[in-house]
Amino acid sequence: MMKLAEMLGTHRTRLWALAKQMGVDYAVAGLPREESGHKPWDFVSLLLMKQRFENAGLTVEVIESRPPANRIKLGLPGRDEEIAVIQELIRNMGKVGIPVWCYDFMAEFNWFRTSTTTLTRGGALVSSYDHSLMKDAPCTDNAPISEEELWDNLEYYLRAIVPVAEEAKVRLALHPDDPPVSPILGVSRILTSADALQRAIDLVPSEYSGITLCQGTLAAAGDDIPATIRRFAKQNKLFFVHFRDVRGTAEKFEETFHDDGKTDMYEAMKAYAECGFDGPARPDHVPTMEGESNEHPGYETLGRLFGVGYIKGLMEAAYR
Repeated sequence: MMKLAEMLGTHRTRLWALAKQMGVDYAVAGLPREESGHKPWDFVSLLLMKQRFENAGLTVEVIESRPPANRIKLGLPGRDEEIAVIQELIRNMGKVGIPVWCYDFMAEFNWFRTSTTTLTRGGALVSSYDHSLMKDAPCTDNAPISEEELWDNLEYYLRAIVPVAEEAKVRLALHPDDPPVSPILGVSRILTSADALQRAIDLVPSEYSGITLCQGTLAAAGDDIPATIRRFAKQNKLFFVHFRDVRGTAEKFEETFHDDGKTDMYEAMKAYAECGFDGPARPDHVPTMEGESNEHPGYETLGRLFGVGYIKGLMEAAYR
């Protein structure tokens, strides 16, 4: 059975109680803040965070946060020092028993949108991307960055961290680039499709190197989601799922409610069930609903409640 999880930060909030009330037992955590001189990736910091969750009745399945890694992605001096920190994080995750690390290879900036106030059903707010609005945008200070450079840098990175993940028995779940379009602000994006994710994990083959299947990103890229689920599950490379949806294409799309996008979400859930997927999955990038501030676009509360309920219904139908 899929392990339904929620993104719950690192310290107790109202969401922790709401998750338990909804029947969610698994947590996706960030990196804890520095405590008593311990860095976020230190053993003690991770242990204290894990125990906070366990004392609240929640099991941490995934860390979805990263120490600084831009030098790694750009191949700049200092990348080996950044890699050493990430190797330490992976080793300590293994020691405290957190099994999955969700990471990305988006240089200079992470997921990107041109609007976080797009109106959707009933006046709810979602994020959206329109590549035509970026044609006159200035490049970042380190641009241009070519796809060839990024592929070389990714291989260098994987050769350094995959053996550590194997020793620590921590699964590396690579997230696709969001939006799946290249370049943005002069920075190339390389992980823009299921085929690109396949190429990435084939660079340094390992049972501990796989993917985060972000349904919204790959749907925008034009990939068939149920087929993509089966493709990676068949290889035992499906480590983590972002269960969400969009309308549109890589060049122009908007987020949606879980039941209002382009993907047949029941067919997607059936694919997970038929493949025997028993890893963690969480709702992602939910709409901001009436009465909410939109201070955290995609991560307000009410849309999460809707998303969890919708996913639980699909799970009951498909896994039964």
